[in-house]
Amino acid sequence: MYKAQYFRPRTSENQGSDYLQSRQIARTTEIILSRKSFPLAPLVLSALVLAGPTGCQDTLWQLDPFSTQGRDGGGVSLDYGTLMRIAAAAHAAGDLPNAISLYRRAASIGTQTPAPLVAIGNTLVEMGQVDEAVVAYNGALALDPRNPGALLGIAKAYLKTARPELAGQPLSVAYEETPNDPKLLQLMGVAQDFLGQHGEAQARYRRGLELAPGDSALNLNLALSLALTGNYDEAIARLAEKLGLIDLEPSAVKHNLTYYETLRRLSPEARSKAIRALGISSTTRSSS
Repeated sequence: MYKAQYFRPRTSENQGSDYLQSRQIARTTEIILSRKSFPLAPLVLSALVLAGPTGCQDTLWQLDPFSTQGRDGGGVSLDYGTLMRIAAAAHAAGDLPNAISLYRRAASIGTQTPAPLVAIGNTLVEMGQVDEAVVAYNGALALDPRNPGALLGIAKAYLKTARPELAGQPLSVAYEETPNDPKLLQLMGVAQDFLGQHGEAQARYRRGLELAPGDSALNLNLALSLALTGNYDEAIARLAEKLGLIDLEPSAVKHNLTYYETLRRLSPEARSKAIRALGISSTTRSSS
């Protein structure tokens, strides 16, 4: 059986003829709705007509279009885990603004959990809002100073904005936890290359290649670092050896910030040698 629900009239003392009239209309509507043979829509319209344009000026009859109460079984709020899963799906689908919004809602629930803040930072970096990403990563580190995702995220953000001197501290903390992570060693090498510490950077790359011999990014960064220090023969040999794993199409280079930034910082002579080496290797590969 349908049961009519109505708003309590908005009057100063809930008294007077308007209030009594509204109660009478609501009661009449309730009785009529109990008769299953009557369609719902005409009855609602009839109740509104009975109210008249001047009968209940102080009565609130508007429905809140944004309210979920009664539409989904009681308007139950989404929990933290559900919000994180939906946000991750939106992120994967490329809907970054909605992913950010959902991650922030999750962060408002899981106030002691760094995961949504790390996810916010990662998404903001993808959107090009690196300074805001740094704020999110710092928020995650305030909750967990050794969170690996936040440490690597903020280091990458600093490198993207040409602040390698700030990347060293979070990378050092991450290194204490995972000294044999090739990706971490690569980031440390890039930061040291940007600071002019090429010997230390090359040691990081070589250690990374010991752990991951086929890693093309480590090999490429080592080659470019060698070129920066004038060791062109080894640099050319490394570039020629691994050209099959390097894509220099503009769309690929756009997603390889480490390569692009390092190449841009080469001297004209070193850059020419590196490009010439790539051309020689390309010819060798096509002929084989």
